[in-house]
Amino acid sequence: MSGFIAGLCVAVLPLLAAGFWLGRRTARPENLGGLGTPVEHATFQTLHTASLAAPPLRAGLTEETARRSARRLRTLLGTDALCLTDHETVLAWDGVGAHHRTEITERLGGPLETGRGEAFRLTCDEPDCPLRWAVVAPLTVDERVHGALVACAPRESAVLVRAAGEVARWVSVQLELAELDQSRTRLIEAEIKALRAQISPHFIFNSLAVIASFVRTDPERARELLLEFADFTRYSFRRHGDFTTLADELHAIDHYLALVRARFGERLSVTLQIAPEVLPVALPFLCLQPLVENAVKHGLEGKTDKSHISITAQDAGAEALVVIEDNGIGMDPDRLRRILSGEVSPSGGIGLSNVDERLRQVYGDDHGLVIETAVGAGMKITARLPKYQPGVHSAARRPRQ
Repeated sequence: MSGFIAGLCVAVLPLLAAGFWLGRRTARPENLGGLGTPVEHATFQTLHTASLAAPPLRAGLTEETARRSARRLRTLLGTDALCLTDHETVLAWDGVGAHHRTEITERLGGPLETGRGEAFRLTCDEPDCPLRWAVVAPLTVDERVHGALVACAPRESAVLVRAAGEVARWVSVQLELAELDQSRTRLIEAEIKALRAQISPHFIFNSLAVIASFVRTDPERARELLLEFADFTRYSFRRHGDFTTLADELHAIDHYLALVRARFGERLSVTLQIAPEVLPVALPFLCLQPLVENAVKHGLEGKTDKSHISITAQDAGAEALVVIEDNGIGMDPDRLRRILSGEVSPSGGIGLSNVDERLRQVYGDDHGLVIETAVGAGMKITARLPKYQPGVHSAARRPRQ
């Protein structure tokens, strides 16, 4: 999909540049100022204008995004007026002749129903209005018409018809990218919900059982554990933000381990080495706790002697390096590979595939989990978290819009 979109953009932009240059050259001469040939200059201007129009459209087609992009799109076409519409109304109008809104809205039915462009003559009683023709180019995503781009001009022009169609195709690509972004966000949210559902049942049961065992013998200890349980579940089921800080995630892990140690006593020991400078680093919510839970499971399962888990977070320049290691039963590397690829049930590795996929979605494929293990050799999981990543901000640090 991404290759198709990139190819479409490459194919469309030269056509936009040619149309832009033809329109501007006939309108008035340009002083190129040594920027090259007229076509090179027009290409630069087109790419620059397109780059300014793209960001609003990547948020979808709304009144606000249409308003912010309409002026740039009109500049691309060099027309007297341009508007963006949905199925029923004009979302934004840029240029002269806004009194034609109603007439254009009434003529949208055909193009929006068929998905084909149309040019028609405008009727106007105002002698000073320069608009006499309108070109409607539908905006389509996955063969569904979302709205239309309408360019208005003083006269009928075959060049404008073609240019408006190409600009509409480029806008449609941006809207398709917006839908992909929204789909990815929904997928991440669904995975977080699935992860919560996966962790919660057995953890809640075991934690409450441990707390109940202390109610009569050590009420103060039961109270402390109940507070640990409340703090951990409050963090796990919070609803604000897809990201958190390393400090908050480690704090939740501390609550989780307090409950685990109460259950297993001296069978489990934990060491932490955390560099203070990496505590503010933002990361996907509920990203490390499943790895610690996995270490607890593999550190204690099938063992009668003491188990040890170490958690380290180090400053590695542009990244925070987090390592979670246990001395448990380990896992067959081939089975681990099949778990991460989704070929088998992740029951043997709670949350591993979920966390690996989310890290790759947020940071790229080169930031997936690095896992070293073998049967009987324990497991070492390494996560590389960039300190600064566009779009990755914890709820507390998220900039104001």
